[in-house]
Amino acid sequence: MKRILIPLALCLSACDASPPPQPQTGRTPNPVFETQIQAVKKAEAVDAQVQAAAEAQRQQMDAATQ
Repeated sequence: MKRILIPLALCLSACDASPPPQPQTGRTPNPVFETQIQAVKKAEAVDAQVQAAAEAQRQQMDAATQ
């Protein structure tokens, strides 16, 4: 009985339930995707300008009709 329990206890105590900590790595930009990311950011900036201009135009039209 001891021949079974001792190795079983050693095997179970050697197993760790928690995973090992992963090292923190910084994001390395991929040049292939970096140009696309810049294009999306530029498009978002242009969209914000267009939305602001459209809102100003709406306000002008509302003021002219009143």
